[in-house]
Amino acid sequence: MSPTSGPVAFKASCPECRARFELDAGALRLAIGGSRRATFYSFTCPECGAAVRKPAGDRIVELLTGGGVSTLRSV
Repeated sequence: MSPTSGPVAFKASCPECRARFELDAGALRLAIGGSRRATFYSFTCPECGAAVRKPAGDRIVELLTGGGVSTLRSV
């Protein structure tokens, strides 16, 4: 990260309450599994408290890992 860049914020939305918000890397978790079905990111909605889990394709994985999101890899 260069000295002029600030923390990364990711835009997200909740399928339960439909709220839209920004989350920092610490609020997201990324799980990379052995298949597309087992690769996802998750977070807790700051508005309604719902546990949200969404699929993560290659581009999402690249953006999240590049932005410092904690990653769990399973085999």
